[in-house]
Amino acid sequence: MIRRSEERNVAVRENMRGGQGSVQMCHLLNGAAEMYEKGRLFAHFTLEPGCSIGYHVHEGEAEAYYFLTGTGEYNDNGVITTVQAGDVAVAWDGEGHGIKNIGTGPLEFIALILYK
Repeated sequence: MIRRSEERNVAVRENMRGGQGSVQMCHLLNGAAEMYEKGRLFAHFTLEPGCSIGYHVHEGEAEAYYFLTGTGEYNDNGVITTVQAGDVAVAWDGEGHGIKNIGTGPLEFIALILYK
């Protein structure tokens, strides 16, 4: 299967998980059916400066972020750290996280959510 860029489902969510501003999600795969029922999200996220995804906890699943561009403030179970291009962050089952763009340009990352 090849999915061309113009065929991807792009969605914009406001105040995602209680965060600030808009989050753009470009779905690379469309849900669990395209991931052999092993996951529910594989998407390219873009947060403009000042935008965020609020802190949330994953239950029965894990989420990994691979950062492509920009600078973010990552909340890793209450520990705040800075992330940038090339970094990977994971919230395992039962753990929580949130992300905010603290840079001057877009913060882009790939997100993957897999079921436990």
